[in-house]
Amino acid sequence: MADYSSSMIEKATFAGGCFWCMVTPFEDLPGIVKVVSGYTGGHTENPTYKEVCSETTGHVEAVQITFNPDIFRYEKLLELFWQQIDPTDGGGQFHDRGSSYGTAIFYHTEEQRIKAEASKKALAESGRFDKPIVTPIRPAETFYEAEEYHQDYHKKNPGHYNRYKKASGREAFIENNWKTPVDKSDLKQRLSEMQYNVTQKSGTEPAFHNEFWDHHGEGIYVDIVSGEPLFSSLDKYDSGCGWPSFTRPIRDYHVKEKVDLTHFMIRTEVRSKEADSHLGHVFDDGPGPDGLRYCINSAALRFVPADKLEEEGYGEYRAMFAQA
Repeated sequence: MADYSSSMIEKATFAGGCFWCMVTPFEDLPGIVKVVSGYTGGHTENPTYKEVCSETTGHVEAVQITFNPDIFRYEKLLELFWQQIDPTDGGGQFHDRGSSYGTAIFYHTEEQRIKAEASKKALAESGRFDKPIVTPIRPAETFYEAEEYHQDYHKKNPGHYNRYKKASGREAFIENNWKTPVDKSDLKQRLSEMQYNVTQKSGTEPAFHNEFWDHHGEGIYVDIVSGEPLFSSLDKYDSGCGWPSFTRPIRDYHVKEKVDLTHFMIRTEVRSKEADSHLGHVFDDGPGPDGLRYCINSAALRFVPADKLEEEGYGEYRAMFAQA
């Protein structure tokens, strides 16, 4: 994670139900220093998980985000927060019931309070929900870090985390209420034949005869269909395979993997999260610390140069290259 001086950072604290599920939306973003799971808003000092779950401490499960507002604005954190919760539920979140699973925005400054109130008002007036927005906006109180086994739970116990997120009802709620469907009706007109074949039919472009296999520009690669940020030139390398190769995605949050049994092989396919575009495959013969090679079709990507990130709406990623 990036290291920022204390004069450059702020804290944001959000309660959104089970804190296991409130880390991944914020981690690995430019300007995010750390995301910690914990408890806040109650009267018991140094509470344990068991005590908080007993509903006797007044605390809620929450995440505290340390961030650089010059890179990642508080307004964008608020936008991400709302997209993880059911803001009309005052009795918990999804299948998790009780006050310890309630939602809240805990503001650390008057400026944060004003912005939080404005974002709540905008959501209420948007018409997205037909019930009142009940998430309270409260002054920040002492934040107690949760036990170590709760920190980065999604990384330590990915299988259980994924099952829980689905079984709790959170995943389906977000899909049905927050995810904006990608309009694919005009893709045949908007994309080239190769781009359409790769992203929509899981095709593969020719090795060494594609746009980015030997591309060296500084910037990020986004989904050709949806524009979601996928890979960075900082993680690109020449694997000799004839396709763009990366040691990792910009954020795991934006890609998903599935088993691919086609062509009499067992491979791991990589798809984009929002548009569900076929991107390529990931292999375990890469040079990075995780030993991964993301072998990606150029036809699934659009390149945004570092000096164009701000004007194209990816301004938060500019800092990645300023520090490179």
